[in-house]
Amino acid sequence: MASEFDVCIRGAGIVGRSLALLLARERMRVALVDTAPAPSNSGHGDVRAYALNQLSREVLQSVRSWPEAQYATPVTRMDVYGDQGGEVHFDAAQQHSEPLNWIVDVPALEAQLAAAVRYQPMVETVGSPVDAALTVVCEGKHSRTREEFGVEFATIPYHQTAVATRLRCERPHGQAARQWFSAAGDILAFLPLGGPDGHEVAVVWSLPVSQVEGVKALDDAGLAMALESASQGMLGQLTVCAERAAWPLQQSVARQWCGPMPGSALQGTARAQSWVLAGDSAHAVHPLAGQGLNLGMADIAALARLLTSEDARWRRLSDLRLLRRYERERKARLAPIGLAMDSIQQLFTRPETPLQSLRNWGMRGFESSGPLKSWVTRQAMGVNF
Repeated sequence: MASEFDVCIRGAGIVGRSLALLLARERMRVALVDTAPAPSNSGHGDVRAYALNQLSREVLQSVRSWPEAQYATPVTRMDVYGDQGGEVHFDAAQQHSEPLNWIVDVPALEAQLAAAVRYQPMVETVGSPVDAALTVVCEGKHSRTREEFGVEFATIPYHQTAVATRLRCERPHGQAARQWFSAAGDILAFLPLGGPDGHEVAVVWSLPVSQVEGVKALDDAGLAMALESASQGMLGQLTVCAERAAWPLQQSVARQWCGPMPGSALQGTARAQSWVLAGDSAHAVHPLAGQGLNLGMADIAALARLLTSEDARWRRLSDLRLLRRYERERKARLAPIGLAMDSIQQLFTRPETPLQSLRNWGMRGFESSGPLKSWVTRQAMGVNF
């Protein structure tokens, strides 16, 4: 084991491993704390898939961890349908640039990152936290370390549960991500998998708590029929082809993103230590726009940039002035996204008829808004983000 580390990263998920590789590339000595249990052999597949934008792709490519083509399907179109005829369509061709995003198979991405970490000599995987000038907490929204440090995690529960699975579709997805908002308050997303000509989609169905038990009780055939109805039969006959996962939805943000390690030496001394939050340990948003992991990847890109900047060369990694600069930058970026996600979620889960008319009128107006729609599209793509 290395006698001294520059950075200790608590949490070996996608965000934690990516940050470890970014910092190791700059010759920092990194301890990566991995306390996750070994994968089981139960045969239950991991159904998770993420919509990653251009910035996230660039980060992963820079550390040679972007998955092979069959595990990263480019999305060239996104179609959003309201509950009274409102529609919004996003098209990559109109942006004259990269695909809108890529739908990435999580097990494949995690395998790529794990292999990259194994072959990076500046990263050492450890089973428990070690001393370092800087500790980065990447443990997710249920972070124990954040709780130990006494950081308030302000949470807005949405009284919705996300149900995820995968479907085999009669018709090809055509590289389109699709989303439906229903009058009953649920939000359904189909994310294309298996490459440009694929017939498989990842499903995220955000349901009011009153509907969750009924959906969970359905067998695979019943669930496929329910999803076929909710998706208006757009991809033809559907077949459930994976296990199911479910989790409650919320919007959260930590009040404080950095601080001195409890019991460490005074700031400014050679033995001073500090901590900082990144990813879901710092924030969580509704999955309706697929920005959760993208925000986490933007966190670590910003943190790595600051820690390796010219200014940082004259400061210790534990310098709270540097870390507070990161906190201010990322909170400023997060605020409008969190507000937008919360507003859309609240608007589309209200059953009142006037609100139904208002939100569909708004969708039609946004569809024809020109520059505004283009700006929103590029922000979601991670361009200038």
